[in-house]
Amino acid sequence: MQNFLTTTAASGAGLGSTVIMLVLMLAVFYFMLIRPENKRKKEAEEMRSAVKTGDRITTIGGIMGTVVHVKEDRVVLETGADQVRIEIAKWAISSNDTADEAAKAQAKKAQEAKAKAKAEKKAGKASKDAR
Repeated sequence: MQNFLTTTAASGAGLGSTVIMLVLMLAVFYFMLIRPENKRKKEAEEMRSAVKTGDRITTIGGIMGTVVHVKEDRVVLETGADQVRIEIAKWAISSNDTADEAAKAQAKKAQEAKAKAKAEKKAGKASKDAR
């Protein structure tokens, strides 16, 4: 009987640590895999809903064109110089090239402004040290 009680107590402690490890693994999976994927899906949906007439887009099939008409769940593209129009579903939009270019330009301006402010600060500090 004594042997049975010590075995049960030892297995109870092992079960607790197993549950803790399982909870930790689930938390890691959530923060490393599930949460970033949901964030990517949300950003893609926002990008698709923000498409407007005149934007250059690329579809998941690789078709590139300019948006000429936006409907609730569809977009009409005009491809190339021959002005072929194609109607596609919004979920088939892979990227909005116009928005990507605007974001890159804005990031470049912010970086230039930051570099300019840093250079001015450095120049001001150097002139203080010269006095």
